[in-house]
Amino acid sequence: MLSEDELKSYSQLDLPGVIGPESIAFDCNGKGPYVGVSDGRILKWQGQTRVGERKACDGSTDPDKEPICGRPLGLKFNPTTCDLYIADAYYGLLVVGPKGGVPTLLAASAEGVPFRFTNALDIDPKTGVVYFTDSSIYFQRRVYILAIMSSDKSGRLLKYDPNSKKVTVLFEGLAFPNGVALSKDNSFIIVAESGRMKILKFKLVNTEIQAPGEVFSQLGRVPDNIKRNKNGEFWVALNSGRGKIQSLDNKQETYGGWFMNDPVGIKFSEDGNILKVLDGNGGKILESVSEVEEHNGGLWIGSAVQPYVGCVKN
Repeated sequence: MLSEDELKSYSQLDLPGVIGPESIAFDCNGKGPYVGVSDGRILKWQGQTRVGERKACDGSTDPDKEPICGRPLGLKFNPTTCDLYIADAYYGLLVVGPKGGVPTLLAASAEGVPFRFTNALDIDPKTGVVYFTDSSIYFQRRVYILAIMSSDKSGRLLKYDPNSKKVTVLFEGLAFPNGVALSKDNSFIIVAESGRMKILKFKLVNTEIQAPGEVFSQLGRVPDNIKRNKNGEFWVALNSGRGKIQSLDNKQETYGGWFMNDPVGIKFSEDGNILKVLDGNGGKILESVSEVEEHNGGLWIGSAVQPYVGCVKN
């Protein structure tokens, strides 16, 4: 578990006028963080200066405007090209060059079925292949609760090949697939299946998965984004279930021998062993944690609802 001294270093980067820095990324030069927010923009932190303006949508926190403004949920820089790849819930898979600007649409459908809820992504730096999730083929993000309540299992794991510019369905029938991350050696990929509160692991051979896969970890809360650190370890954000556990039964949860009151993030080894836990202690600061990004020894914490990015530094 993070020590009290580590948690004392917690600070926030405020995002005035917008909410929901769902995903966090740092560019090839280590600059950032870059975050996708509620009005469809991707912002780069530059002190108190924000970049990018689009007056029709700027500052919007209205879910009904998301189909127009877009909602970037997954961000990842290709370390080889320095291009930023974006999983936008409404527009699909996008890319923008190192100098920024208007993104280019790469894909909006797979095998004739349009994306309805593009969610998260990761990139193989050697091949440039992008692995990403489409959480549902029926429900958009603004009505995501319907996907959960209906036990929708139409989600897909996909890949985009930059050479052929083709999207392939790797696996389907998933219950709200969410975060996705490659292993350090690209020998396997893990996927957060939020609808079943588990992390799945698929072996990879020449960018093709070996189905049906296996359970990497069974969780007691809903997993969201997954990010791998430079050592090949995985941070999994736990985005749901806090209120019930904290206010109703006040029980501790157990994860691989770890006991905690309010787990909002778990760090796993490549073998699925728990290495560290981020405990929210029932507070509002770590509300709705969507992502934990480890960078330069610190933890950068995204949220689907908060107007700031959290940071725990060494």
